[in-house]
Amino acid sequence: MGKEALIVDNVSMKFNLSSEKVDNLKEYFIKALKREISYDEFWALKNVSFSINKGDRLGILGLNGAGKSTLLKVIAGVFKPTEGTVIKKGRIVPLLELGAGFDMQYTGKENIFLYGSVLGFSKKYLESKYEEIVAFSELGRFIDVPLKNYSSGMKSKLGFSIATIAEPDILILDEVLSVGDAKFRKKSEAKIMQMMADGTTVLFVSHSLEQVKRICNKAIILEHGKLIANGLVEEVAPVYEKIIE
Repeated sequence: MGKEALIVDNVSMKFNLSSEKVDNLKEYFIKALKREISYDEFWALKNVSFSINKGDRLGILGLNGAGKSTLLKVIAGVFKPTEGTVIKKGRIVPLLELGAGFDMQYTGKENIFLYGSVLGFSKKYLESKYEEIVAFSELGRFIDVPLKNYSSGMKSKLGFSIATIAEPDILILDEVLSVGDAKFRKKSEAKIMQMMADGTTVLFVSHSLEQVKRICNKAIILEHGKLIANGLVEEVAPVYEKIIE
């Protein structure tokens, strides 16, 4: 075991998609009782196994619908896998849907404390880091404006600034380095690089192979929920290039 930060062991994830069109709840229950509802089983992940060591930066590649986001949600604990287990060592911060825990009626400042507590930070800790969060987000006086008046880029900046304030053991990034303007993207990538230098383990989903090559040392490829390649980024990249040709 020792230096392994994350072990994904034979993980499968099944969703039931109802193939019937049911107009209302009453009709649904009648059909369900008569066993007339049929489900299409959809396996978003099938027997996925890999492990990464502390400090590894794993790029997760695959076309749309390959199961990348489902895998991240299983690792983050949002979904419980249908089969298999995930063993995590240390504190995970998932940057999945940036600001998914935000309340649009509240101001940026209020959301720092709200979203921060969702991520497990204490009020005292957030108070000590407040100025730093605001400075990084570049929101200035907009911090006192309700989030319903924010652009999506502003919300992403705030989400990123809160989530990366501490040094998690494992950081999960889903397409988040494509948020905001070019200047903020550069700054957020530099922040991620700094966290990596401090030994944070990173799982990174990106559509950009160039970005994965630049940031990651390991990579996996998912195709229709199955793991088809796993290894050093320089070994996996050519396999992915063939897929996207």
